[in-house]
Amino acid sequence: MSSLPTVKNVMATMFLSKRWKNLWMFVPKLVYDIDSSKDLDYGRFSTFVGKSLLLHKAPVLETLHFKLGKTCDSGGIPVLVRGADKHFVHELVIEIDTSSSNHIHVTLPRSLFTCCKMLVTLKLRNAIFLDDVSSPFYFPSLKKMSLESMKYPNDEFVNRLISSCRVLEDLVVEQILDDNVVMLSVRVPSLKSLVLHQKLKKGKASGFILDTPALEFLDVVEYSQGSHIVENVMPNIVKANVDIFHSQTEQILGSITLAKYLHLCLPSSKSKNVSYPHGSIFKLLVYLKICTCLAEWLSLLMRMLRNSPNLQVLEIEQVHCLRNDQSRPCWSEPSSIPNCLLYSLETFKWECYTQRIEEKEMAAFILRSAICLKKATIIPSKSIDDDKKLEMHKELSLLPRYSPICQLAFS
Repeated sequence: MSSLPTVKNVMATMFLSKRWKNLWMFVPKLVYDIDSSKDLDYGRFSTFVGKSLLLHKAPVLETLHFKLGKTCDSGGIPVLVRGADKHFVHELVIEIDTSSSNHIHVTLPRSLFTCCKMLVTLKLRNAIFLDDVSSPFYFPSLKKMSLESMKYPNDEFVNRLISSCRVLEDLVVEQILDDNVVMLSVRVPSLKSLVLHQKLKKGKASGFILDTPALEFLDVVEYSQGSHIVENVMPNIVKANVDIFHSQTEQILGSITLAKYLHLCLPSSKSKNVSYPHGSIFKLLVYLKICTCLAEWLSLLMRMLRNSPNLQVLEIEQVHCLRNDQSRPCWSEPSSIPNCLLYSLETFKWECYTQRIEEKEMAAFILRSAICLKKATIIPSKSIDDDKKLEMHKELSLLPRYSPICQLAFS
């Protein structure tokens, strides 16, 4: 029954047989979807939620999920929160449909911050937090929190909310343009996974402060010109995705030098504020993906190759659209071959290959220098026609390969 899509489907099972009449009352996962109850307006839907939760007899609800339509308002939300508290819910999900341009903004009640003491997971989407600095936050058991497209009163509110979760391990924050946050602060000693996506905010810069010494996974996407402050090295980091347009990336790169897997999309390393941390060695790095959408990606790539002595997998990909206002990089033959090409690199993959001069020279350098290379895969850009792909195939096939066992594949 827990696999059924909504509470409406779960309750319908009572008509299957007399023995099934009361089974729905013990299902540990309930999903209330207002769009699946098209015969109910929001007031009647809220009443249905309250009555069904009152009848429910499971001592603990593992998941309570509310999918609220574009016609909902803030009036019935306290009923939902009280239901979560009464049933000692472990996972509470509240998401508001904002697909309509005239949707009503839903404000979450103060009770959400104090009454759900058993919550382990909290996921909120497309709602508004009430401006009440006097309300305390009390989530003693919360380990996972997702705040997607939320609106906050100010920086202090959201920063206090995050820091109050003392045992938080997994945090997702996806910010919107008008969320009222200028500097997001994530100071959580217990945090192991952080996803932080910030859209470009017109007319003002935004940024973040990270103090997460226990972090193992980091995914940062941030395109504004705000400051990025990382207060601690992350000795437990395993995987990181860093997609930042701001040139000051020395702190964040310097804090993840112990990562095993990296995906980087950074601005020019020849800008006034050098993006690469001087002297940093990525000694544990075995997988690296580099984006080619920004100028001087070649310079960043060669630095990473020189400072990643144990790299085994290298992927090059154009993740974003090319920025036409920037000049393309020029290839410069290095004076020495990076150690990873001599001793460890086994897999090389290039997606969205366009056969530009610098790309051809870089590909030729990898193929003729990588002694341990087992497989090289070249995937042309979708914009290239078939005749051009055939020409590209022939040209790459003729490039000398140092490794006798290297297989060159085209897709």
